Amino acid sequence: MTRVLVIGGGIAGLWAAVRSADAGCSVELVTKTELAETNTRYAQGGIAAALFPDDSAARHVADTLAAGAGLADPVAVRVLCDEGPARVRDLIRFGVAFDRGDSGLSRGLEAAHSRARIVHAGGDATGAAIEAALVGTVRRRAVRIDERTMLLDLLVERGADGRAGVVGARLLDEHGAIVERRADAVVLATGGSGRLYRHTTNPDVATGDGVAAAWRAGAAVADLEFTQFHPTALAAPGTPLISEAVRGDGAVLRDATGHRFMPEVHPDAELAPRDVVARAVWRRMAEQGGAPARLDATGLGAAFLAERFPGLDRVVRDAGIDWGREPVPVTPAAHYAMGGVATDLDGRTSLPGLYAVGECARTGVHGANRLASNSLLEAAVFAERVARAIAGDPAQQSAEPVPPVLPVLLVQENCTGRAPQLAPEQISCTSSSSSSSSVDRSALQDLMWEQVGLERDERGLRAASEQLDGWRAPEVRDRRSAEDRNLLDLARLTVAAAIARRGSTGAHFRLDDPATAPAPELEAA
Repeated sequence: MTRVLVIGGGIAGLWAAVRSADAGCSVELVTKTELAETNTRYAQGGIAAALFPDDSAARHVADTLAAGAGLADPVAVRVLCDEGPARVRDLIRFGVAFDRGDSGLSRGLEAAHSRARIVHAGGDATGAAIEAALVGTVRRRAVRIDERTMLLDLLVERGADGRAGVVGARLLDEHGAIVERRADAVVLATGGSGRLYRHTTNPDVATGDGVAAAWRAGAAVADLEFTQFHPTALAAPGTPLISEAVRGDGAVLRDATGHRFMPEVHPDAELAPRDVVARAVWRRMAEQGGAPARLDATGLGAAFLAERFPGLDRVVRDAGIDWGREPVPVTPAAHYAMGGVATDLDGRTSLPGLYAVGECARTGVHGANRLASNSLLEAAVFAERVARAIAGDPAQQSAEPVPPVLPVLLVQENCTGRAPQLAPEQISCTSSSSSSSSVDRSALQDLMWEQVGLERDERGLRAASEQLDGWRAPEVRDRRSAEDRNLLDLARLTVAAAIARRGSTGAHFRLDDPATAPAPELEAA
């Protein structure tokens, strides 16, 4: 029986665990906190799929490629959009009660979509509905579940042929003990890394654990310079997300004087691609001394807002804002990582035995800028493919490593190279300087926000690199120190990737070179 270790409890991990168990595998699911505390739970807008007569997978493909700013992989995007409708129907069978109207499933429009194709549940509680349904489903399977258990590192061993492969993971359990779990296949579904930044819509768990651990083990990573900043987070403590669906239903963005500015920036105004809207909000805030922009939903009416967005209605009113009568102060915030562990179309990484799925994976479907509401869809589509690949190939350690589709950037003591040319023991992101100080998370987040945020330039990136080189990772003693090590590794990798990609593409915007950039040419180590 194939032993499968799934690390992560969002839609990607839960789906992979359920389908692997259904295929007859022995499955253990590990999650860092309680099972339901994931980015999936906080997803508001919905899930995009070509489910309606006036839509098609081809249109969805075209929209996704356009949003990806020329860097999305057309083959991966076709898989996403062709298989997406079946995965949404699977979610319905798992028990997700998507909102319905008189004519069937309700649907909404979001930025850069040419059709209204976003299905949602509970108005603005789609992620919570999906998480609850999948948690219930996995608990009905013969799956071992270890909550409050964190990934520390992957276990890598060399086979008889001398090639390294992943054979399990080293974990920090709920009692603070370091334990090892061996498996034939390890599935990383650890989510994103929004906590790299001072302002983020992500929960505390989003510290990039899977990507950092995979990189330390020698796996190829790619596109880490592409962080999506959501343009409308509430300008209040915690920066809760104000769903793009609000703009899809007609809300507009105004500056401090009440002027609606997005029609001057892009023909699609508030429904332009996210990177465009986020930078426009960022710049307008700079012009008005840092004061937030305003999301004006007053034209929708208080009754509609409370019915269509019940969760957001509570959040906004708890902040003391009557958004049916006054605009909501908003600011950009780090939201989604387009890059991650490089995979093929079945989630295989460059290390045999290791798979990645969901936000921690770089499948190629998002390119330089994710199309709204494609994230939940990507997780479902590729988790299904991961489970099928594992069930069809129990001898994971002997599988051929898959080269990434796009260039990969790795960093080792200020050197660059492609992943297959660096042995695991050669790879380190930790400064060896005896005079370096232990990394401070708040200082790191401030540095990333100020120098590696919505707009970057060579001077700021070099300064960030120098500062990061002056910090050392803490000794891993507990969850906090383990997360800080991961954040430092990812910050260094992200900065190096941003320096290497000259020119601007999608979410990677360089003030010193705003022209569209080709992929970076990397020298072999």
